[in-house]
Amino acid sequence: MPRILSIDYGQKRTGIAVTDELQIIASGLTTIPSATAIDFLKDYFSKEKVEAVLIGEPRQMNGQPSESTSIIKGFVTHFTNHFPEMKVIRVDERFTSKMAFQSMIDNGMSKKQRQNKALIDEISATIMLQDYLTRKMF
Repeated sequence: MPRILSIDYGQKRTGIAVTDELQIIASGLTTIPSATAIDFLKDYFSKEKVEAVLIGEPRQMNGQPSESTSIIKGFVTHFTNHFPEMKVIRVDERFTSKMAFQSMIDNGMSKKQRQNKALIDEISATIMLQDYLTRKMF
């Protein structure tokens, strides 16, 4: 069964998570510089079967688009130009960074470890993906 990949795209860094082959468990894959995202994905897709890609959709508390929406829309356009056959699913990414930070605290990570923004981005992508998998099951 092909995997599902999740992307928490940011202006500087992009967190990436992926499912197992049975699409049950989401795991953090890596965090990369955003400028290298397309090249990274080309390489990854050449090695692994992926059926869909989740891309976070930033929203404000009231549901309106956030200030980073235009940056992410630009990435989505760039992504679909390079991978027109790939199914793209936009998902609400509100609170994922806060949830990622809280999970770091809950897991006993030191203050220095919690300052690792790359790890927060990777955990955020994992949270988006696991939430999607959970909703898909019901």
